[in-house]
Amino acid sequence: MTGKFDIGGRAKARCDLLGVSPYSEVEGQLTRRFLTPAHDAALQALTQWMTAAGMTVRRDAAGSLVGRYEGETPGAPALMIGSHIDSVRNGGRYDGPLGIMLGIDLVEALRDAGRRLPFAIEVIAFGDEEGSRFAASMSCSRAIAGTLDPAAVLDMRDADGVTLAQAFSAFGLDPASITDAARKPSDVIAFLEAHIEQGPVLEAEGLALGVVTAIAAQKRLMVRINGMAGHAGTTPMNLRKDPGPAAAECILALERICQAGTDNLVGTVGRMTALPGAFNVIPGAVEYSMDIRAETSATRDAAVEAVTAEIQTIAARRGLTATVGLMQALDESPCDTGLTTLLEEAVGDLGLPPRRLPSGAGHDAMVMATLCPTAMLFIRCEGGISHNPAESVTEADCALAARAMLGFVDKLSDQFLLSSRTSAQREDPGPTPELGASGGPGSPLRFGRDDNS
Repeated sequence: MTGKFDIGGRAKARCDLLGVSPYSEVEGQLTRRFLTPAHDAALQALTQWMTAAGMTVRRDAAGSLVGRYEGETPGAPALMIGSHIDSVRNGGRYDGPLGIMLGIDLVEALRDAGRRLPFAIEVIAFGDEEGSRFAASMSCSRAIAGTLDPAAVLDMRDADGVTLAQAFSAFGLDPASITDAARKPSDVIAFLEAHIEQGPVLEAEGLALGVVTAIAAQKRLMVRINGMAGHAGTTPMNLRKDPGPAAAECILALERICQAGTDNLVGTVGRMTALPGAFNVIPGAVEYSMDIRAETSATRDAAVEAVTAEIQTIAARRGLTATVGLMQALDESPCDTGLTTLLEEAVGDLGLPPRRLPSGAGHDAMVMATLCPTAMLFIRCEGGISHNPAESVTEADCALAARAMLGFVDKLSDQFLLSSRTSAQREDPGPTPELGASGGPGSPLRFGRDDNS
């Protein structure tokens, strides 16, 4: 217990509350896509909880919800804490929302203790990390980081033919103002994301928490294989130009290439459509998605090149044509070394063995790294299951995560004050000992970040 509430345990309970209608688009499962009524309902609930925790709350121009808890000095730069509120279709309750709820709990614990920090805390709920409605993902964090190109995304259409621009307008947002969500590096000292591991490592090792070292590089692509539609009963097999078997062969090529790869190379086909899509019609085209990831961009890109070449070879051999279009590319993102050390120490202070591990899943933290130093905390999930209704965490693990985050904030506060005093001393002509961590634009802190990162 911390203060008046069960810190961490309540975060889990709130995720459960948002796992049903009206916070889901579909009865009996959790599907909460970007800019839908279910998304709006979830933001309304989060607004109430953030306000009750002592934050001022606003929606930014890209659809993220931001709750701000001021520091000792109003207008001070902020530590951002958060994750995403959207889900995949028929997904789990903790993938994303848990990191937001833990941030709210942390702020409420500070408020109950009457504490203000030398920096503000902003708890953020990104609206679109999964890309489950529109082809590109992480549009909200990219808008905040200032890397989103509106021209590249606003004309994208969902399965119902609605463009992203139209969805913004229906949500009460101005698509022409999406770039107004961008933040200045001087306004943000760091970003911390707590997230379920979405893998089996922590559970296999009997550990509640892990500290993320880096996030894998990924590319999303759409493949279209074009053939000739025809009657399913009257066209002989040897006279068909059927893209269906060609697509199957291409997908097996993806599997073979990734199985032979290094750097934890993986490839996934998560969506596939035969057109026109009738029982008695040979398809005229097949479209499918490819998600290719690896620990390094070089390995990922080599796999994309090899798979693309196989697709073209297979299509040509079968008398078909094929196109491979890039939908999104994200390079690998190392977490900040200084922040990672602080987080590791905070985990160790709880009597837990600090475990470092990479993330094969993409996260908003990899986008935020272009704006500020980042750190990630992983929380054990049962069976390593995620993107699935069976996704599960324990209250005890959530409580440990919240305590680790509080410890991290305390250590960050101490380092911030030390760096601020040292910066002030440097204005004097006398000699000043150097800190181990380096600083960033407009902030006394820069941690272990390379100037060119």
